[in-house]
Amino acid sequence: MGEFVRLETTDGIATIRLDRPPMNPLNTQVQEELREAAHTATTDDSIKAVIVYGGEKVFAAGADITEFTTVGYQEMAVRAVALSGAFDAVARIPKPVVAAVTGYALGGGCELALACDWRVVADDAKLGQPEIRLGIIPGAGGTQRLARLVGPARAKDLIFSGRMVDAEEALRIGLADRVAPAAEVYETAVQLVRPYVTGPSLALRAAKQAIDGGLSVDLASGLALESQLFAGLFATDDRIEGTTAFVEKRKPTFTGR
Repeated sequence: MGEFVRLETTDGIATIRLDRPPMNPLNTQVQEELREAAHTATTDDSIKAVIVYGGEKVFAAGADITEFTTVGYQEMAVRAVALSGAFDAVARIPKPVVAAVTGYALGGGCELALACDWRVVADDAKLGQPEIRLGIIPGAGGTQRLARLVGPARAKDLIFSGRMVDAEEALRIGLADRVAPAAEVYETAVQLVRPYVTGPSLALRAAKQAIDGGLSVDLASGLALESQLFAGLFATDDRIEGTTAFVEKRKPTFTGR
């Protein structure tokens, strides 16, 4: 697809593959190619689940800091919106998305992993938000998604200190969902999302929208969103198939309609 980001699909599972050796720095071009890959993953109905992967050695060691040395406030005020939007495009893919993390996921790399629904982390991986050591803060969702995931106190610890956490700590605080040997991270991610390939894609979309949308509003608004999405699924063929299969005591065959 792009020079540094590829989208490869096998059996309904798409892999957004970062390929900018040696550390997959997330420069402006990579960000835009990520946005394009996320758009394709969103609109291609043959794609049922997504893995974001940086390769066997490293996920992404962060932004390309060389781009920051000559940028002033006025330019970054514009570019920051695009940067956040590229990662948000990944977060808004209306399908199950898992980050397969090897090596380092630091700064923008950690923020990219946070934009996914789950994180499968290598047992020797390191994750963190070290931006404070450069005199800046995370600018692609780190302050927001990390706090929602691990709680504000732990997020402040990681962001204020800029320290890295290992896989064991990441799992303990909820930053990682599964830990696997580095050589098995990608296959573990495949196994995590494989069940969703034959699942009710419209219901999965609605569930993700309800959970993610509800986190940013009050409870009453979240419940209203849930009710609307719940009712909408009664206009789908998958709802008919699912409820009928239950009554008939058989496995449903969902079509995504």
